[in-house]
Amino acid sequence: MPLIWRNSGRRVLAFRDLSPAAPRVRVMLDGQALDLPEGANLAAALLGAGVTVFRRTPVSGAPRGPFCMMGACFECLIEVEGITRQACMMQVAAGMVLTRPGGKGGA
Repeated sequence: MPLIWRNSGRRVLAFRDLSPAAPRVRVMLDGQALDLPEGANLAAALLGAGVTVFRRTPVSGAPRGPFCMMGACFECLIEVEGITRQACMMQVAAGMVLTRPGGKGGA
């Protein structure tokens, strides 16, 4: 049964891990350890772990996160071991060191 909560009177389905039995690997995000499904899409795995802000815009600081999930919008940019990459175009691998561009992006 999917997780459900109410938002302004509407029923909303919450994102949930579709593969709870998948082997987990440890990655680090801004110094915090996360156990994510090995081989999963990185952007989807981070969303599933509750990470909603991947970066902030340089001018206004507005939060940004995955939008298109196919590499066109560049909203899911994250630093992977010092190189800025699109999270939606990567797979989770053990030992990844992730940093939000420009410092911590918030929850």
